Amino acid sequence: MGSLISIKSLNKEERYEEILPQIESLINGEADFIANLANVAAALKLAFKDEISWVGFYLAKSGELVLGPFQGKPACVRIQMGRGVCGTAAKEKRTVIVPDVSKFPGHIYCDPDSKSEIVVPLMRNGEVLGVLDVDSSSLGAFDETDMRHLERVADMIVRKQL
Repeated sequence: MGSLISIKSLNKEERYEEILPQIESLINGEADFIANLANVAAALKLAFKDEISWVGFYLAKSGELVLGPFQGKPACVRIQMGRGVCGTAAKEKRTVIVPDVSKFPGHIYCDPDSKSEIVVPLMRNGEVLGVLDVDSSSLGAFDETDMRHLERVADMIVRKQL
């Protein structure tokens, strides 16, 4: 994973193209879901350390999302389905990109420095296993490029759990 440091000079698309095979190799052959989530969060944070302030997972348990492995400041532990960006992505079973969290109805302020966010559901057979949540301290940090590649990351993670 040492090569992650050298990708800082690449543009966003190139960084994802570099990091995705590395993420796949990190989780390939490891059956433990939590271990894989921890390594994925660490790899994404390292690859995009200047762009993202927080990256991690919330896991679906008993009708709510519960904090899982993450990199960044301490976070909200439980989020109700349908509440905030994470709960909305989970309830609607779709990726949600929020360019300015202050304009998102019901945004949960776990980190007051968070300005934009992308949340990708982890789905298997129509069921939400959890969400991948990525925050930035910059407005408008996430776009279709992030969505496309983070959805690939989510798919990789879910496929390893089959």
